[in-house]
Amino acid sequence: MTETSISKAFSSITDPRIDRTKRHPLVNIITISICAVICGCEDFSSIEEYGKSKQDWFSEILDMPHGIPSHDTFSDVLNRLSPKYKTSTAFTRWVTQLGNLKDDVVAIDGKVMRRTLDKARGNPAIHLVSAWSVKNNVCFGQVRVSDKSNEITAIPVLLELLDIKDATITTDAMGCQFEIANKIVEKKADFVLALKGNQGEFHDDIKKFMDDQIEKECVAVGHDFFESVNGDHGRIEQRKVWVTNQIDWLQKRHPKWSTVKSIAVVDSMGDIKGKISQEKRYFISSHEYKSAEFIGHAIRSHWSVENKLHWQLDVSFNEDQSRLRSGNAAQNFSMMNKIALNLLKNERTVKVGIKNKRLKSGWDNDYMMKVLTVGFTSV
Repeated sequence: MTETSISKAFSSITDPRIDRTKRHPLVNIITISICAVICGCEDFSSIEEYGKSKQDWFSEILDMPHGIPSHDTFSDVLNRLSPKYKTSTAFTRWVTQLGNLKDDVVAIDGKVMRRTLDKARGNPAIHLVSAWSVKNNVCFGQVRVSDKSNEITAIPVLLELLDIKDATITTDAMGCQFEIANKIVEKKADFVLALKGNQGEFHDDIKKFMDDQIEKECVAVGHDFFESVNGDHGRIEQRKVWVTNQIDWLQKRHPKWSTVKSIAVVDSMGDIKGKISQEKRYFISSHEYKSAEFIGHAIRSHWSVENKLHWQLDVSFNEDQSRLRSGNAAQNFSMMNKIALNLLKNERTVKVGIKNKRLKSGWDNDYMMKVLTVGFTSV
């Protein structure tokens, strides 16, 4: 068998099957499934058909004494595999070979797979939280939100999987919890967290302080300021960022937020063909001496998780239309979609979009091997 980065990283996964049903090696099932997803397969039958059409090629890189598994085997294994079998750990171990998170902005955000809602059985739609590396342009990990919980409990689990030392973590207001902030700092990283009314007096105190200081042109408090103007496709956006680390008063009023070292406000004004919109948003950060430009960059970078990960998964991988509902299949397909997206984004020898790269991977075995080994030293 030819060892690939995938087979090496995912070899640590515990096989959920009993011995007498292990006719096909787990690494074969995972490798064939990922290759099939890269090429556009969205269900178990299409994975089997893809495998059969590429059986000669797979025989060159895998030990396949019993040929290609049936769609029932793919379904059984991918439904059984859950995080307790170390799938999430294996995914993170694999993707760290594409890059590290040092000095990176890591956007953590959740996504609901809407079509997985099963009203008949009373099962909610599957909700996943992912970590997106802005610098590397890849997803570094995912965890599933418990059906009876929310992102607040899932984010610490995801953070535990990642080596985030020297990175800056961003979240939306849902992730603005002092326990999450403490966890990030414990792992020797920093944070820039969106702050909204769900934090009650903490939010209100920061809002009043920053609004009052800006109205007085911040003459009474040390601060940094950055302004930018961007325009494209008929839209002009002006962004003003104020940051201050003179917050001793905040630490006294809210001692549990001891990891907060600076606060910021972003005032955004948009002009779309004469229609004006304005929004003011507030943030907290563990960075004490970073510039307003840096904080503004981290805040804006957070939204790349929406347009470079979530949007891409829905448009190129049709993920939002997935109706896989049983077991762990939907979660595992989402993980394979992210693996495929990571590989395809980082394969740059062909100057076409993701959809055409997926097609070419199905047509051209040599190109598929390029995709599978992109960014890695071992084949």
